[in-house]
Amino acid sequence: MAVISESLASSTIPAGSQSAAAAAKNNEDLNKFLNLLVTQLQNQDPLDPMDATEFTSQLVQFASVEQQIYANSNLEQILNLQQTNQVSNLVDLIGTTVEAEGRDMPLENASGQFTYTMPNGTRKGTINITNAEGQTIYTVEADTTEGQHTFNWDGKSSGGNQQPDGDYKVTVNAQDSDGNLLDITYTVFGRVIGVGMVNGTLSLKMGKDIAYGQGDIQSVRETPAP
Repeated sequence: MAVISESLASSTIPAGSQSAAAAAKNNEDLNKFLNLLVTQLQNQDPLDPMDATEFTSQLVQFASVEQQIYANSNLEQILNLQQTNQVSNLVDLIGTTVEAEGRDMPLENASGQFTYTMPNGTRKGTINITNAEGQTIYTVEADTTEGQHTFNWDGKSSGGNQQPDGDYKVTVNAQDSDGNLLDITYTVFGRVIGVGMVNGTLSLKMGKDIAYGQGDIQSVRETPAP
């Protein structure tokens, strides 16, 4: 029985999946159980044979677990197919520029763009842009009027030095009249260079290492010619 189970597992469950690991563990436990059962049968008292009810029930449990593993494997394959279809549906977005909710902004061809939304009651605010190493390279006063503001960055530091294309993070420190920090919402713009699964989430990739989930995308537009 164990040999049959191993054959089924290897032929119907994709290697490397969670179901494959569960099937291997179930086969291992089943082989241990069968070896123990054979040993018990060989050493039983012929005048007082073992009751078959208990080990029959255990075999049924192994079979039930095996069926559940195969059911889970089928579900995994269906989910994988759905993910593949989702990725295929987003391939057409490669090369377009998307607006995504977040603070990670790509600088491409010395151009970066983001928005920030100021709440009512903002008295002062500062825009900070940091590089991948966490160093603040650009600082400027923010527009404190209520509403959404678009900021275009030419990639230059506060000292006027051109920064390399890559991934940057934007932060707006805004305060009310009492000096309390206010919550700011952001969107960034970037050209999509790829589509794939990142940590189990269907994501659009931009910049060097930036990825935004499909649910973060706010808008899509054509990428202007350089």
